[in-house]
Amino acid sequence: MSGSEIRSAAYGLLPTDTTEDVRTRGAGVSTQVAVLPVGSFEQHGAYLPLATDTLVACAVARQIAAAYPVHLLPPVTISCSHEHAAWPGTVSISSVTLHAVVRDIADSLRRSGVEALVVVNGHGGNYVLGNVVQEASARGERTALFPAAEDWEAARLDAGVVTSLLTDMHAGEIETSILLHAHPESLRPGYETSDFIADDRRHLLTLGMSGYTDSGVIGRPSLGSAEKGKALLESLAASFGTYFSMLTESGTGAESGAESEAGTGSDAGTASDAE
Repeated sequence: MSGSEIRSAAYGLLPTDTTEDVRTRGAGVSTQVAVLPVGSFEQHGAYLPLATDTLVACAVARQIAAAYPVHLLPPVTISCSHEHAAWPGTVSISSVTLHAVVRDIADSLRRSGVEALVVVNGHGGNYVLGNVVQEASARGERTALFPAAEDWEAARLDAGVVTSLLTDMHAGEIETSILLHAHPESLRPGYETSDFIADDRRHLLTLGMSGYTDSGVIGRPSLGSAEKGKALLESLAASFGTYFSMLTESGTGAESGAESEAGTGSDAGTASDAE
């Protein structure tokens, strides 16, 4: 693939709405909901791109936008990837910075009449996003973090993904499948022979990924397929319906939002520590 082709593929991640598109969509709903993909720029072995988590988050967000009247935002492409610092190409920002960026985006959206924000997280190391949502919900703001671990588990089962969420930690069956479906041009050869398992990762935050894998891979990418990727995205879009209803119903407020996101927000970042 040439450099220009790679740049064209990346540009396709950006929404093409005009301001009139947003105005028209907003006129047809009682509560406007924005969807913000948050990815990362970190190593994913020798066969997946550094932008894998961003590509995954955008694929999920696009699937949501195709099924629900939401305002699709461009992705946050660099986040908290400190555990991958041992590999060339990885870039991180602090959790404080990511917290501030998401909060500023939410504040700006509300000023323009978009009352609710869903953060679609593609990187398990973005633990702070759970705090962002918890704090915003406590302030009475309409916000959610998606997908939760339960949503990923339902999608895994619906798609016939063999690897558990514990084992499928980084550059494994799920991420490989989604990219084979949504961005097959981004994969390099090698995922078929790169399986590596490290289920006991209790010291991950101290040792980083390099304490558990030499290749940067933890999972079974050899089991990935485009068919599974398509089914994963379809299942996640179906799960999003509950979030959309919760954020757009008239009774949504600080108490109900805080109670809900205390479960889904933290689980999405920590239940499987998927990267």
